[in-house]
Amino acid sequence: MTFIKTTEQSSKYEHLEKMSVEELLYNINQEDQIVPLAVEKALPQISELVTQIVAKMKLGGRLFYIGAGTSGRLGIVDASECPPTFGVPFDLVNGIIAGGDKAIRRAVENAEDNPTQAWIDLQTENISENDVVVGIAASGTTPYVIGGLKACNEKNIITGSISCNAGSPLSQTAQFPIEVIVGPEFVTGSSRMKAGTAQKLVLNMISTATMIQLGKVKGNKMVDMQLSNSKLVDRGVKMIMGEIPVTYEKGAELLAKYGSVRKAVDHYNNENK
Repeated sequence: MTFIKTTEQSSKYEHLEKMSVEELLYNINQEDQIVPLAVEKALPQISELVTQIVAKMKLGGRLFYIGAGTSGRLGIVDASECPPTFGVPFDLVNGIIAGGDKAIRRAVENAEDNPTQAWIDLQTENISENDVVVGIAASGTTPYVIGGLKACNEKNIITGSISCNAGSPLSQTAQFPIEVIVGPEFVTGSSRMKAGTAQKLVLNMISTATMIQLGKVKGNKMVDMQLSNSKLVDRGVKMIMGEIPVTYEKGAELLAKYGSVRKAVDHYNNENK
């Protein structure tokens, strides 16, 4: 199959500068509606990768996202949200971006073009065969990401990928590739738009489905979430009230004592058998 970068093809919209604000927003929204349908087509691929991640995590492994630019930032966002949402250790899901942490805010020149740096970055995290590494690149051609996955493959580390072009070099490198084909961007080549949205949706799916499979959600509640602000404490108390017959005040007391919704409910149930 001939590799075509649809993410770089010309937008089907012309003369954007002549559009009104309303026209711009309408047309962007029309393009955005393509994304969830494209993600739906990739569900079997996503399922395969999540199954691998869950199996490795049950053996004590970790998940790493590697990417450059927007893709790298999206991986970092997803990784950073797992500890407060699911109460897991900060090193269970990790995001690594080409150019290092300073590249989160400002682009680092040529960082994505180095095919050996990702493996160097992963080695600082003591990467091992217990872990899974997912490369994120809208184009599917980023040397930093492809080089990282190649090195992982050589070291018997499971690899996955998320890209938005069919049959890309990245997909051919990853053991478990995910391709979400969203087509040309509204602004030609601006893959922070539909491609970025697609990657975000897939990352949400990967981390959320993995954490649910690991038992970090009960019913539909984040029972292990970190109680880092008053909003989350209030949510936690109400979760407790929904599980056991206590007042708001008693729920707050239990939550303060045991530190999580799960522990508060379990201790109450054990004491009132």
